[in-house]
Amino acid sequence: MPLPRGATGGHPHETAAHPLAQAPADARPHPEPPPHHSGPPTAAEAHRAHPRARRRLSPATRSDADADAGSAPYRPPTRALAPLRETGRLFALAATVARDMFRRPFQFREFVEQFWFVASVTILPAALVSVPFGAVIALQVGSLTQQLGAQSFTGGASVLAVIQQASPLIVALLIAGAGGSAICADLGSRKIREELDAMEVMGVSPVQRLVVPRVLATMLVAVLLNGMVSVVGTLGGYFFNVIMQDGTPGAYLASFSALAQLPDLWISEIKALIFGFLAGIVAAHRGLNPRGGPKGVGDAVNQSVVITFLLLFFVNMVLTAIYLQVVPAKGA
Repeated sequence: MPLPRGATGGHPHETAAHPLAQAPADARPHPEPPPHHSGPPTAAEAHRAHPRARRRLSPATRSDADADAGSAPYRPPTRALAPLRETGRLFALAATVARDMFRRPFQFREFVEQFWFVASVTILPAALVSVPFGAVIALQVGSLTQQLGAQSFTGGASVLAVIQQASPLIVALLIAGAGGSAICADLGSRKIREELDAMEVMGVSPVQRLVVPRVLATMLVAVLLNGMVSVVGTLGGYFFNVIMQDGTPGAYLASFSALAQLPDLWISEIKALIFGFLAGIVAAHRGLNPRGGPKGVGDAVNQSVVITFLLLFFVNMVLTAIYLQVVPAKGA
């Protein structure tokens, strides 16, 4: 009787089959499936599966994912560093504007429009402010020189104070208050309407297209207005010194020619140029970064004016100290 195939009494060269060789497919052992989660994957699993998803997690979820992955926990930046970040962004915008001034194409039409706008809102206030400012300086200096017995030097002292200090500050304050606030409001309204984002999508640089013409306009207006304010302030000081303090016209002009020199006018124009640049940069920076919609635009305008005033007085102090150390006084 033949034995079944694979039994002990078969062919001597035939080996016994493996116990699982003839077993049905359903009877073979299968590896255990991974545990099934009924809910969505956790933050740690998403972080390990997709590393790029880490940037889309909230700070709390990100800290848990980082802790599970073995990295350092996420720490949000402190508010103490916010002024430093804003200062860095302001300097970065100033560097970008200085670079794009020499890049083509130059927006000449935008520059002319902004120049006329800034000049139209600052010429009359500057002329009106310069007359009483020069008068107050002339009256105060004249009273002081009378007490010291040096009334003949009233004209030179008052004119130098107007040209070196009063005129650039008056021009800068008016440009920051009238022109700078309008520039900040214009750019801020464009930002909240997403016009600047649309320009970037189309490949147009908002800094070169909008900011550079406005900054150049404020600089040129500041330089021209500084000359006008210097002349009007000097005439106002002359009138009040001669009429109200019984000064001598010849002594007023002679003291001015004896004490004044050409670098006094140059430092006045340089101050006006730098102050106009600062006013335009600060206004553009706050206008490009409003927070909180239309209300944020109004807050940005107020902040731009205050920040510009603080920077102007600080820079004026630095420039005056450098000028007095570098340029010797006339006749010294």
